[in-house]
Amino acid sequence: MIERKFVADKLNEFQVQEYIASTLNKAGHSRIEIKKTPLGEKIIVYTTRPGLIVGRKGENIKKLTVVLKKKFKMENPQIEIADIDEPLLNAGAVADRIVFTFERYGTKRFKFTGYDTLSKILDAGALGAEIVVSGKLPGSRSKTWRFQAGHLKKSGDIAENYMSKSTVTALLKTGIIGVQVTILPPSVKLPDHIEIKEPEKKPEIKVEEVEEVPGDLKEVMEESKEEPEEPKKDTKKKSNEEKKPKKEIKKKTSAKKSKK
Repeated sequence: MIERKFVADKLNEFQVQEYIASTLNKAGHSRIEIKKTPLGEKIIVYTTRPGLIVGRKGENIKKLTVVLKKKFKMENPQIEIADIDEPLLNAGAVADRIVFTFERYGTKRFKFTGYDTLSKILDAGALGAEIVVSGKLPGSRSKTWRFQAGHLKKSGDIAENYMSKSTVTALLKTGIIGVQVTILPPSVKLPDHIEIKEPEKKPEIKVEEVEEVPGDLKEVMEESKEEPEEPKKDTKKKSNEEKKPKKEIKKKTSAKKSKK
């Protein structure tokens, strides 16, 4: 029973996404997200032209909320519009632009549109891109044209989870034309990518230049540095005098007085 409930919820979400995509076919929408909140269902529509989706005074959003309540039995659907930062790196926005040009100008210049959009995607910074156009292009028989440039992953984890993919159909008088766009964004890190780190630069030792001192000042500075030597005292004489007895010293003084 629980599994059937999960399957029914996912099927209902898919039908809601399909209905919104069909009603907003020419409004430049990229993808739709449905989130469940305590207040109700939150529906986020990513687009490059939010003005067309909102309409005059929010008429389109009001109509969508009424249809979601009646047809899909949603209690409180809240529709939000989110703007795409880089439309050239979003596969849905690029595919919608190609379909718009086919429906307005026809498929006579489909090669120019394919190569032109491919070069713009690579200029925006994408690592690789591929555009596949199939259907009754100028001619009676259906053909498939592939425009590819850069690096792409066809299988593996990166191809399934990290690449931007979109498939859109254009309704023309001659028939239906399918457009499939695949983009590898620059934010994806490939497993075979190698980064070469530059060696760290050692800090440069700054040597300050000292001005030359004139000759006269040099002599003065050297003389000030040289301290005068103290005269050496005769310690031997003092030691001999100290050793002599006091009597001899008295005799010498008396002899000097007699001479006078």
